[in-house]
Amino acid sequence: MTWVSSTLVAAVVFGFLDFLWLGKIGRPLYDERIGGLLAARPNMTAAVLFYAIYVLGMCYFAIIPALAEGSVGKAALNGALLGFLAYATWNLTNLSVLKDFSASIVPIDMAWGTIATMVTSAVTFLIVRVLPWTN
Repeated sequence: MTWVSSTLVAAVVFGFLDFLWLGKIGRPLYDERIGGLLAARPNMTAAVLFYAIYVLGMCYFAIIPALAEGSVGKAALNGALLGFLAYATWNLTNLSVLKDFSASIVPIDMAWGTIATMVTSAVTFLIVRVLPWTN
């Protein structure tokens, strides 16, 4: 039950944070720097697959190990590392192969991925550890 709870909570938390960032706060940055590369409408199948895979990765690498040790610090640290690695992979690959990918978005997006994954992992840890059916 811990896996199911962790996955569902992380999906809600990360989805909320990413909606705020991509839909509101960070949107002008992306439009300005890589607007020409953005689709008019997101490919929802690809988006759902990304979120499902990424949330499962957060659970496997950050949340579940932290719950086993009882350490929110481990959830935050492992989440930050996962976010940094994943978003560095995406950004630096795009920078290396896409002609018009802006270098100025790379540190911003990498910081976002690091922070969002760290916060999601820590918040999920804090919520799941108090759910009665996960103890």
